[in-house]
Amino acid sequence: MPRMARVNEKTEKPKDARGTLRRLLSYLMVRRGALAAVLLASLAGNVLSLLGPRLAGSAVGAAAAGRGLVDFREVYRCAWGMLVCYLGSSVLTFAVNFGMMRVGRLVAKKLREDVFRKLLELPVGFFDQNQAGDIISRVSYDVDVVSTCISTDLTQIVTSVVTVAGSFVMMAVISPALTCVTLVTIPLAILYTRWMNRVTKPLFSRRSAAYGGMNGFAEEKFSGLRTIQGYAREEETAEKFESFNQSAADAYYQAARAAKRMGPNVRFINELGLALIGMLGSVLYMGGRIGLEQISSFVLYSRKFSGPINEIANVTGEIYSALAAAERVFHLLDTPGERADAPAAEALAEVRGDVLLEDVSFGYTPERSILREVSLHAAPGRLVAIVGPTGAGKTTIINLLMRFYDFQTGTGQVDGRDMYAVTRRSLRQSYAMVLQDTWLFQGTVWENIAYGRENATREEVAAAAKAAHIHAAIMQLPQGYDTVLREDGGNISKGQKQLLTIARAMLYDAKMLILDEATSNVDTATERQIQAAMRELMARKTCVVIAHRLSTIQNADHILVVDQGRVMEQGTHRELMEKRGVYYRLYAAQFE
Repeated sequence: MPRMARVNEKTEKPKDARGTLRRLLSYLMVRRGALAAVLLASLAGNVLSLLGPRLAGSAVGAAAAGRGLVDFREVYRCAWGMLVCYLGSSVLTFAVNFGMMRVGRLVAKKLREDVFRKLLELPVGFFDQNQAGDIISRVSYDVDVVSTCISTDLTQIVTSVVTVAGSFVMMAVISPALTCVTLVTIPLAILYTRWMNRVTKPLFSRRSAAYGGMNGFAEEKFSGLRTIQGYAREEETAEKFESFNQSAADAYYQAARAAKRMGPNVRFINELGLALIGMLGSVLYMGGRIGLEQISSFVLYSRKFSGPINEIANVTGEIYSALAAAERVFHLLDTPGERADAPAAEALAEVRGDVLLEDVSFGYTPERSILREVSLHAAPGRLVAIVGPTGAGKTTIINLLMRFYDFQTGTGQVDGRDMYAVTRRSLRQSYAMVLQDTWLFQGTVWENIAYGRENATREEVAAAAKAAHIHAAIMQLPQGYDTVLREDGGNISKGQKQLLTIARAMLYDAKMLILDEATSNVDTATERQIQAAMRELMARKTCVVIAHRLSTIQNADHILVVDQGRVMEQGTHRELMEKRGVYYRLYAAQFE
């Protein structure tokens, strides 16, 4: 089985900034109509804004005629024209900002949908090897960075490009000589900006990775807060978090410091160009080759020309931050999902529940084998128990039965059909499953029990709850079956949570049932009652049970004793006790 890539690998620097940008643009192109409207509004707004300096120059020229010769009608006309142009430009700029904000929100929504759907398609191994906090950081922090860039930075870039191009044309029309002076400083600004981009790209990528690591640490520790407090490890945990926090803060500072250097330095280069314009403009004016009207307009256009360059320099760092964040998101989207079903795979229908594994070997990594030539047969309607010491490979067998992992050698069958010749979805739908780690969602008790059967009636839910011996406890809750459980069932006991998941499995109309330490949080008497009720409820259905308390599986039809990844013994309880082997020693150890 190939090693599953971690989501925070290879994020020291962007692998392909251009490719990431093209891919991000493909999300934008879905909203090409809105983008076209925004582009037209931006173009119109910039045209109106570019008319302002021309009108200002005309007003200066009219006022420069001297006392008594000023054409006030022309001055007023230009002033009113400037008012209309700048007011119209402001309205259109507002429309552009609002439009891009909406586009950014829609792109972020689509990105989150794609990421969430991708997470649902990824194999269990991916989540075993990656911190939940780092994964959540992709859905929240990184997507937010991309959305902010589209809403603000991209708008600024589009507006700045139009302004720079328009200003350059107007400057060239007014005075080619002064325009040449302006162009002297542009290569210097471009070269400096490109150099700084190479410096800031890896810094912003490290910032995203540092925040992902910090979120992962925090999520892990908060989920185990009771253990931390129980062992009085609050101070040590806080110190470790401080280390993660310091790394994130340092990464943020280094990236921000590099980005903030760009604006002032580029501004200095542009101010140097303005000084050269003033010097040459004075010479041309004294030579009679240019008037005050042209100089005034040219200076205003030069400011419009250099201003956006400064803005582009200021947001370049944020753009590369967004590209680094987008690359992290796309890296997750590109993570290989579960192996596709065979082309001729068919849905598993009319399931009888005959499960067979033959000589199956498996390891989570190529270097370490977990199971070695394991064979298992669970006949329809039979209860098969898997026992063994911790780390023997019991849960791994369940993972293979459910095709959470693909075994490396050997064969597996369900009802005589190869497990890989049927669709994964239909195979998993044929099982009801209760794990040691219970999972409940925020919703009513009724919704949690009926999770696998949305069309279940109240009577059916209540019957399953009674069979699981949880009905009485439910009726004592404030609203009974309509009581809303907090996230992960925080307002009921751990044992009650487990009984609810057992009731859910009982209600689920499946031909096969898997119980992985499913009754570890209930007392022995209740466990025996549940086992008896379950055998009656799951009649003519195949049950595979992992249990540590051997007293609860004495009536199993078949018991597999697993140790060090191999099936050491198998048979009924009586047969295994007579052998006086591994099972006998496990049983004796529990009852000494």
